[in-house]
Amino acid sequence: MDLEAVLFNKEGLLFSRLAKNQYRLAFNMQNNHILLANVIDFNIIKLIFELNKDVYEKITVDPISDTEVTATLLMKHLFEDMGLAQRFSHIHIKKLVEERKITFISKSIKGVRPDGIPPDAEPVAIRELTCVCDIVTPHAVTFGVDINFESSMTIPMYIEKIVGVILFKLFSRVKQFIENVRL
Repeated sequence: MDLEAVLFNKEGLLFSRLAKNQYRLAFNMQNNHILLANVIDFNIIKLIFELNKDVYEKITVDPISDTEVTATLLMKHLFEDMGLAQRFSHIHIKKLVEERKITFISKSIKGVRPDGIPPDAEPVAIRELTCVCDIVTPHAVTFGVDINFESSMTIPMYIEKIVGVILFKLFSRVKQFIENVRL
């Protein structure tokens, strides 16, 4: 059975299922007033939180080095009425910089429950999340985010659609903010 499908496509943001528990988010960003490569760093995690406080309850980013951080992202309990648990991610992120590409590789940190996470919150079962930022020009970047969940996780189709809507909200806000920066 072919599982590949476009789940959400709106305003230049494309969210697709590639295979069971494998997804891709793709979008472009352009701002002729700033060098985009200079703003693609770990501070984007904090920007995502600041622009999406209706989705995230708390985010912490702890630097390990210039190229590595650990991050904890606690979502608001968005689906409590549906009987679903509140979700959080506790991840290790590594940043790789090449001449025309910046890559972030994130993996879940297992076996450690971060401080401040409610006892009934459940981790998002992310095996690996890779964000590749291809620098097309100094003012234009193409983003490709591959999300691979643990094979034991079951994701119902209606949840896939909801995830697409949430991702659109998160990234369209960040995209709009960065595209409108004037320095």
